[in-house]
Amino acid sequence: MILIADSGSTKTDWRIIDQEGTIAQARTVGINPYHQTETQIGQVLHDELLPQLKTNIEQVYFYGAGCANKAISDQVKSALKAVFTSAEIQVYADLLAAARALCGHEPGIACIIGTGANSCLYDGKDIVDNVPPLGYILGDEGSGTYIGKELLNRFLKRDMPAPLAQQFEKRYQITVADVLENTYQKPQANRYLASFSRFAFHHLKHPYIAHMIYEGFAKFFDRNVCRYENHEQYSVHFTGSVAFYYGNMLRQVASDKGITVKNIMETPIAGLTLFHQQTKTQ
Repeated sequence: MILIADSGSTKTDWRIIDQEGTIAQARTVGINPYHQTETQIGQVLHDELLPQLKTNIEQVYFYGAGCANKAISDQVKSALKAVFTSAEIQVYADLLAAARALCGHEPGIACIIGTGANSCLYDGKDIVDNVPPLGYILGDEGSGTYIGKELLNRFLKRDMPAPLAQQFEKRYQITVADVLENTYQKPQANRYLASFSRFAFHHLKHPYIAHMIYEGFAKFFDRNVCRYENHEQYSVHFTGSVAFYYGNMLRQVASDKGITVKNIMETPIAGLTLFHQQTKTQ
């Protein structure tokens, strides 16, 4: 039996593939080794995951945020091994999850645009290049955090058209002090900033908002996708909530730049499941 996990800070999606290829699913809270100890991860597995499993697990493929770092991924691996004592355990970064889910066994450029943003060049087996995303302060172009930052900046700098500004103010009722405190003094500022991106989605038909989103995606392509050697030879794929819900705009920007966008998925778990099903039968 194969157990596959796609994990973020908020939730973990699990899929179980049995010997006949039948798929079952489970969900637990998020597992992020930067925010949880090995003991806490083990508690989640024991209390939330095990009650949902009805079979012995022989292989575990865990994909999660922060797991590109070996020391960090080893903590997750150890926690999994303590629960699935006889299983083969593999722990990978979430970017490889995106690449395998989106590209399968074919070469391509796999991208994540959700709260943050990332990308990689994938050869059909491994990630062979990665333009550093640099996080929400220095990078993450086009992401939910980027959109939220732009909205707050334009609202507070009085650059937003009056009708939009009035709606923004009515919805959020924020002050400069509120924004500065949540951005510079409280934890998880990226999530706080990204929370404002919903306003952009609800007003996407407004030319001002549409242009702002277009510019953000254009920067993502220019500073990430186009930095890969011979990028024009590859199909480009996306996963993540922002990429999914703004898919039409994303495809328009790509088309204007002569770039082919193929798959856009909200989450990688379905594509990951297919990847491991195909790998099992090969």
